[in-house]
Amino acid sequence: MKKGIVIKSTGSWFTVKSEDNELINCKIKGKFRIQDIKSTNPVAVGDHVEFSISEENDAQTGLITNIIERKNYIIRKSTNLSKQSHIIASNIDQAFLVVTVNFPVTTSTFIDRFLASAEAYRISCILIFNKIDRYSQTQTEHMESLISVYSEIGYRCLKISARKNIGIDELQELMKNKTNVFSGHSGVGKSTIINTIQPGLNLKTKEISDSHFSGKHTTTFSEMFELDFGGFIIDTPGIKGFGMLEMESWEISHYFPEMFKLLDGCQYYNCSHTHEPGCAVKNAVAEGKIAKSRYVSYLGLLEDDEKYRN
Repeated sequence: MKKGIVIKSTGSWFTVKSEDNELINCKIKGKFRIQDIKSTNPVAVGDHVEFSISEENDAQTGLITNIIERKNYIIRKSTNLSKQSHIIASNIDQAFLVVTVNFPVTTSTFIDRFLASAEAYRISCILIFNKIDRYSQTQTEHMESLISVYSEIGYRCLKISARKNIGIDELQELMKNKTNVFSGHSGVGKSTIINTIQPGLNLKTKEISDSHFSGKHTTTFSEMFELDFGGFIIDTPGIKGFGMLEMESWEISHYFPEMFKLLDGCQYYNCSHTHEPGCAVKNAVAEGKIAKSRYVSYLGLLEDDEKYRN
């Protein structure tokens, strides 16, 4: 039995890099699909696996027989079946969410849902504000207001331009010797950033749609690449929406750090922060100590949770 790490997922086939640096195309044992029916992809990029080798048409192929317990993973609702999940990547040291205030627009709701999912699995998350060279004064002011909100909570925010090579050195330093995952909407520039920090990969890129300011999918599957300066990067397909799974309604506020630190101040220990008197979270929102956009995102997650359970 051999061991390795999954570096590419294309649906039914997985590329595994073995401990002796061989690349083996593998399938998975059928029972995985039965055991983990809630997930559309029982094996994810970043998984450490055990596999056996077989000869098929004079080519070596592998059969993944076991997934070694994951340290963590980022999960979202599947796009095709709302009650199923899709694992974006596993065994991550830190996640980078690429944000653009235009070309295309990344909403604060999307940012908050991604951050909450990262918090749920104790994954450090950094926000990359890309395309700073393309914004008008109004758009730049909006970006700075977002950075102010998330910096105050404690999230690190980087301002970069992949096209102009602005802020790339700082980004490389943060990624060094770690397993990093890049995520965000299609068109925010993930592939361009990766090509800039790791020349030679030549990942496909496309300009966004001029008529709709929305991204065109260029990355269609997750893939892990080794970085010359140390560490790894996982490129992921663009995400349109980010629904949450595996959270109980009572714990959602735990994944909003600025809310979590106020929970002891609520009059009721099981406060939902919606209608109860003496709610420290609602008071903080009213006083401007918690951004209204964050509270609206929290309420949206509560509403999603209610729909999911019904």
